[in-house]
Amino acid sequence: MRVQSLTLVAAGAALLAPAPAALPALASPGRPVAAVREGNVRAADLLAKVRGCAPVSKRRYRSDDGTRADIPVCGTRDAVFWKADMDIDCDGRPGLRCNSRTDPLFSDTTAYQQSDGRELSAETLPYIVVPAPSGIWNHRDHGVRGGSVAAVIYQDRVQYAVVGDTGPHDIIGEASYATAQALGIRPDPWRGGTDSGVTYIVFKNSRVSPIENHAAAVTAGERLARQFVRGG
Repeated sequence: MRVQSLTLVAAGAALLAPAPAALPALASPGRPVAAVREGNVRAADLLAKVRGCAPVSKRRYRSDDGTRADIPVCGTRDAVFWKADMDIDCDGRPGLRCNSRTDPLFSDTTAYQQSDGRELSAETLPYIVVPAPSGIWNHRDHGVRGGSVAAVIYQDRVQYAVVGDTGPHDIIGEASYATAQALGIRPDPWRGGTDSGVTYIVFKNSRVSPIENHAAAVTAGERLARQFVRGG
């Protein structure tokens, strides 16, 4: 989890040497996923289903620390969704790309753990971050929990992911290094992300177990997305 504060980032920058150029994606098992299309449900069809907003959050969220609170969580019968930016979550099990050297806000824990008890790997597992429960919104009341299946849309790409971490109670719009990379968003935890244009759809009462099984998330996500598009 992170709070994207310009003050904190500047302080981190003073402590870090200039970041190296982004490393190319690696295709071997256990390495970050490449930017590829997953499934057959089109981004345009999913976005057409979330044009309107019936708010389920009591108030609105900020995209970053210090910005205006103008992002509602919206709901349908089968899903909740929000439209925001994407900050990069590099928390969890340290690796070559996600560690205290590459990320000034790095934490070696995630809200949810793998089936073997280890922390999630932001480098290899596509996951999203939901705000910690608060008076603004409690995701648990809407069938959202660790392992819930999400469709993340950016431009013409759809990436399936799981809910893998929680963040600040008043900020929304964050996903793992692997999620960003798969969507073609720069995944650098310090300089990466995008300021807008990302839609997060989380399917209610869905769950992937074990949480680290991305293939299962894709299978479930494709099925749920197809139902969502065809539903009322």
